[in-house]
Amino acid sequence: MRVVLDTNVLISGIFFLGPPFEILKAWRDGDLQFVLSPQILDEYCRVAKLLRGRFPNIEIDPVLTLIATNSDMIEAPDLPSRVCDDADDDKFLACALASNSKFIISGDKHLLRQSGYRGISVLSPSAFVQQYLRDTQ
Repeated sequence: MRVVLDTNVLISGIFFLGPPFEILKAWRDGDLQFVLSPQILDEYCRVAKLLRGRFPNIEIDPVLTLIATNSDMIEAPDLPSRVCDDADDDKFLACALASNSKFIISGDKHLLRQSGYRGISVLSPSAFVQQYLRDTQ
């Protein structure tokens, strides 16, 4: 199953246990395929750089390298008009549309409100794990 992963889920999965960690584990085990665009990867790297200063003992670069090399990288044209309250979240919808992914996993309230946009389900990490991963683990 191909999914687009919001930055907050990736970071939570790296730093904490719980549903975001279970999603990263499912990806590692080959049960999920992450799809990302250069804009999403840039955001992952930007947030990781900020966190590096606060958590110097956590090695986030190897995880980012794995994500970048083991995910489907696609070019996602900008949406014709803004969809999310936070325009920065539109890149996740654009990536899902360009890759024909049916799921975005996010904890962002602005993005969660867009669930159903052009057939894309935006699910919280816990909802995604409950609905799609519990039976495969």
